[in-house]
Amino acid sequence: MSSPELDALTQALARLPGLGPRSARRAVLHLIKKRETALRPLLAALTNVADRLSVCSTCGNVDTRDPCGVCSDPRRDAKLLCVVEGVSDLWALDRSRLFPGRFHVLGGRLSALEGVRPEDLAIDSLVSRVAAGGIDEVVLAMNATLEGQTTAHYLADRLERMPVRLTQLAHGLPVGGELDYLDEGTLAQALRARRPVS
Repeated sequence: MSSPELDALTQALARLPGLGPRSARRAVLHLIKKRETALRPLLAALTNVADRLSVCSTCGNVDTRDPCGVCSDPRRDAKLLCVVEGVSDLWALDRSRLFPGRFHVLGGRLSALEGVRPEDLAIDSLVSRVAAGGIDEVVLAMNATLEGQTTAHYLADRLERMPVRLTQLAHGLPVGGELDYLDEGTLAQALRARRPVS
């Protein structure tokens, strides 16, 4: 038997992706054993992030500043814009260090079954961003799912009259796969083989 506080911590950790109840219990035991070197630094980091967390008003990324580190990085090519479904996709592509441009997070994908409509996503802000000028290429980096491809086609329709080159990731990505779970080699191949949206 453990205290209600330790049970609450275990239950909170068990709700994280990839951690079930047993893994959460092991994590709690590790944190207890390494109180000074693991628990306290984790607590400080969580508190710091919770107090400073914000959504970037430019791209929709999650960071501790606005604009985010990606948008404020002067080394990024502002003429290249990569559109992704979610923050995890942005982080996956950014982690690969293969895309030198900026990003736009939609906040999901179109889905009739889930009731996600165009107005539920950051599509209007994307169109405004592209219409403002200064962007030469828009890369549609949607997941290779039916909903992802539906979203890509919808975006292509909305952006087709804009003076930008529309490309999308190569379809070497596994069908049903999600960017966050792909290795850098697969991401590199997909980015290098991007092609115009037809």
